[in-house]
Amino acid sequence: MRIALGLEYDGTAFAGWQWQPGRRTVQTVLEAALGRVAAGPIRVHCAGRTDAGVHALEQVAHFDATVARSPRSWLLGTNTELPEDLRILWVREVPGDFHARYSAIARFYRYVILNRPMRSALLRRQVTWCFQPLDERRMQEAADHLIGEHDFSSFRAQGCQSVSPFRRLHFIVVRREGERVIIELAANAFLHHMVRNIVGVLTAVGAGKCRPFWAREVLEARNRSSGGITASPDGLYFGGVLYPGRFHLPADPIFSRLPPDAARYSPPIADNDVSLAANSR
Repeated sequence: MRIALGLEYDGTAFAGWQWQPGRRTVQTVLEAALGRVAAGPIRVHCAGRTDAGVHALEQVAHFDATVARSPRSWLLGTNTELPEDLRILWVREVPGDFHARYSAIARFYRYVILNRPMRSALLRRQVTWCFQPLDERRMQEAADHLIGEHDFSSFRAQGCQSVSPFRRLHFIVVRREGERVIIELAANAFLHHMVRNIVGVLTAVGAGKCRPFWAREVLEARNRSSGGITASPDGLYFGGVLYPGRFHLPADPIFSRLPPDAARYSPPIADNDVSLAANSR
């Protein structure tokens, strides 16, 4: 029996998603809790691994169960075993050909910037703070230059192991909600640090340090050294994953913004495995 899970977590106290010896990771904690419900070892596979400090609104993972448990039992039993900073939101039985990573059509991330003169005492690890006033309209103008299929070499980490630097960025939406500037991005897949490097460029534009067309110049340079800073993991959230309708899994309403042909641009399995899995942000 193959089981899919929707997960929410606060990444503050986690050393990322992937198992690491001697460190507290989401995968380690989740597998231990599931194992207690299953009375045996469980190995989970996720849609996209997150770095230390990165949060998830709805990460998706799957595992193969060798014992019979109802979805309700997996949900309630595992949540009882989990710490307060990790929760399962939903559980579904899925066909054997479902894979949390390889079956995905698109992913989205949300980045939240607290834009005010003083830091927050309450949200210090849930948002990134920027004291300089940001113009979200200029940021959107810059973001528009990045939409489409491009070589995103200028926005990938130097250690990125992706086979190809090409990704299709379906949309970037920049909006302000009071003191917060929120950036939402959806793509077929993301390169390592891609979101955080995009946010670094948009923040520089919003603060008036660079003109909006600079985003296009950085993109066309195809060189990481031409870009700006890598934004902090604080304020970054893995937002959700879209799968083909035949799997009947929950999907965030934001995916209604995707073009009708988005499924055509799902990355090949081989590249998906390397790039998105390898701490793609």
